[in-house]
Amino acid sequence: MRIEFPAEQRSRMRNVVRRAGRSEIGGILMAEQLDPGAFRIVGFSVDPTQGSAAHFVRSVEHHNEELTAFFDKTGHDYSRFNYLGEWHSHPNHHPVPSGEDIRSMQTLVNGERDIPFALLLVVRTSWWRLTGTATIFERQGFPKPIGPIANIIETKSE
Repeated sequence: MRIEFPAEQRSRMRNVVRRAGRSEIGGILMAEQLDPGAFRIVGFSVDPTQGSAAHFVRSVEHHNEELTAFFDKTGHDYSRFNYLGEWHSHPNHHPVPSGEDIRSMQTLVNGERDIPFALLLVVRTSWWRLTGTATIFERQGFPKPIGPIANIIETKSE
């Protein structure tokens, strides 16, 4: 699987995480499918409520509204534009999925919804950069780390 993380999306996420300070924050990722197995992150939501220093729970209602607006904007072309996964920050410790993160994502892809896979970005700021890890979760499979977000292709807008 190939994930592109455009510079403007990366910069926006870095600013959101920086402003949240030592509190966790997060949301959902929205993407454009470029080819089979190739996606570009084209947007993400930010939960209006920050978490604590070590915990974040996203607002389902807020993110459903964000997805509805995204689908309206993209003409409901679900085969090209869709939900890609989740993101949140770990500002006070190493940005890797916690046991709770892994269980939550596995429940998501193995649940009743038709979500065959989802990406989880766990991020933090390090000086002026956004650092973190990306992990793919697939139905009935094990988590597959993509590695540091540096391994996700950073692209410039077209």
